[in-house]
Parts: sequence; C-alpha cells; structure tokens
Amino acid sequence: MSALMPTYARLPVTFSHGEGVYLFDTEGRRYLDGLSGIAVTGLGHAHPGVTAAIREQADKLVHTSNLYGIGPQEQLAERLSAASGMEKCFFGNSGAEANEAAIKLARLHGHNSGIKNPSIVVLESAFHGRTLATLSATGNQKIQAGFEPLVSGFIRAPRNDIEAVRQIASNNSDVVAFFAEPIQGEGGIHELDSLYLQEVREICNQHDWLFMLDEVQTGNGRTGSWFAYQNMGFEPDVVTTAKGLGNGVPIGACLARGQAAQLFHPGHHGSTYGGNPLVSSAALAVMDAIDRKEMYAHVTRMGALIREVMERELAASGRLTEIRGRGLMLGFQLDRDCPELVKLALDDGLLINVTAGNTVRLLPPLNITEAQATELAEGVAHLILGL
Repeated sequence: MSALMPTYARLPVTFSHGEGVYLFDTEGRRYLDGLSGIAVTGLGHAHPGVTAAIREQADKLVHTSNLYGIGPQEQLAERLSAASGMEKCFFGNSGAEANEAAIKLARLHGHNSGIKNPSIVVLESAFHGRTLATLSATGNQKIQAGFEPLVSGFIRAPRNDIEAVRQIASNNSDVVAFFAEPIQGEGGIHELDSLYLQEVREICNQHDWLFMLDEVQTGNGRTGSWFAYQNMGFEPDVVTTAKGLGNGVPIGACLARGQAAQLFHPGHHGSTYGGNPLVSSAALAVMDAIDRKEMYAHVTRMGALIREVMERELAASGRLTEIRGRGLMLGFQLDRDCPELVKLALDDGLLINVTAGNTVRLLPPLNITEAQATELAEGVAHLILGL
C-alpha cells in the first residue's frame, strides 16, 4: 500500500527519464508527450539550456530566502516586466500562490479605498487553484464540495456576458476587481472574446476595479505570444503565471503595473522559497529559449497543423463538434464524453488529457516538430474514431 495520500487517480505508469517531446517509462517504453505535465514542460524534457542553468546554479547556491537580495530573481523580474509590459513582480512557487497574491492585491486595493468587504468578479467554469481562496474563486462546485465554508468575497458571472458584468457594476459598490483566465483551461479550453475583455477593461477603468488575468496556463508562449492578452488589444493591471515559466521547476509569478504595482509593502505578503536562485535561473533559461519571434511563429504553425490534421481525420465521423483554443493550447470537443481516451492513448504511447467530460486537451511542448505534431494528431484522431 502506498504511503501517499490518494489525492490523484494515477495512471498505471512511472516515467524514468525524458528527452525532448518524449518520456520513457521504467520498462523502457517511449511516449509522445501531448500534455507537457499540464502545460508545464513547454520546452520538453531534459532541455539542454534549462538543464545547464540548473546545474550551474546548483553548484553555486540554491537558497538563501527573501530576507536577502537574489541576483537571478532581480534579473527574472526585469525580463518578465519587459516581456509583459508590467512593472513589478512577486514570486511564489505555483499558480495557486500567484493567484493568492493577486487576490490579496485586490483586497488591499479595496481596503485602501475604504471598502470594508471587497468583492472580486470571477467567471463560471473558471479554475484558479486549490488553496481555499483560489478554490473559492474557481467555478467548479464538484471540487469545492466538502471544503465549505468557502472564502467569501467572490461574485460569479457567465463567461463572455458583458451585460452581466455591467449589472454587477451597477448593483455592487464593494467590487474591487475582475479576475479571469483569457482561455479557460480546466473548464474546457474556452477562450474569452477579445471584445468582451476590452469592454471589461473599460468597466474596470470606470469603477476603479483592478483588471486581473490568470495566465498560469496560457502564459510563457503557450498561445503564440508570451501572454495571451498581448494579442487581445488591452493591458491588465495584474497578471499571474506559473506552469511553463520553470519548465518543471516550481515557480509562480504575480506581475502588476500602475497603482496595483504600488500596493504591497514589507509585511503584506511573502514566500520562503519564492524566486530562489535555483528556480529563477531555470526560468531565465526558459525565457532565453521561448521569448523569441521565431518561437511564437512556430507555436502558431504547430497549433494550426494539429487543428488541420484533426479536422481532416475526423471530418466524416461526426465525432468532432468544435475546436477551441490558440497556439498549442487546444481543445477538441467530441459529441460524447470520452474519459476512457486517456488510458487508450497511454496504451498507444500518447499522453493526453480529457477535461470537462468531452474535450480532448492537447498541450504539447512548444518546440514540437511538424512530424511529431502530425503523429500526435493522427494518433489521437485514430483513437477517437474507435470510440
């Protein structure tokens, strides 16, 4: 019997090592990774640049705490600010921690404005994490069940419904922020309309709300730009990220600009491990590899190729009802629930995910080749046809 708490329904495989887009199990079998550790290993496995950075930093210094200056952390904050248009960064260890920081920024903004019980507008079907605050912000009653009482201060609105946001603004004087994923990942790869978000940005301006985006999954090149919002015609006040930033090394970041960047002062927030020398050095190597025009163009091309192959292979079957997403964050909605596809794909040497019951989620490494992208799409389509 395992000594691990049974918080995961784990698949019957253990991996021993990886190389590029491939993982190898303890029996020596190879798998094409179409999930990237849930959008984490955007540069694949054992990436030479990231590996070298980790080794070099580990030889010198791993941790000192945030009681002292950390050179690589300062460099990373500068790089992320330049890449995002933000001004200040806070580093934690995960997406949930980054989102906790954003929620605290919003509440502090409210209290500084004289609002005793500040509220944040969040969306149905959202996923922001599993800590109590981020779980409360999440729009999934199934994973909230059993953990009540939830944290108060969240007002939920339907996705892409600007009138609902306007009604909330008219009827609630305690709202201090709007918080959403530009593409809902766990919710089924549902993209928010650019026009909707632009109009939300205007509402935030009118009512002195912070406009906050959760780019934990969409960030770090996954959608064909460093952040998804950079192709949507507006700028947020706060943006969070994690997952692909460290290529598997635990790191999360909360970035802010304008008044939001000035809210935190010593004692307001902290993290013992956040942004330590090791993880910051790894993230710098990730940025060196991803934050380039040619990489963004490649991500866009590979995403289009996977879409094209899936559409071609499944066109006559009627199984594929919709394709959603951007870049290499793709959801293929089927005409039926398909949880069994995950195990069938594993048996065929493919790592995929099914979310929202009937949506196949593909999040392959950003540096996947044309041949590998075709192999992944054809393999998944073949399994769908066999349902």
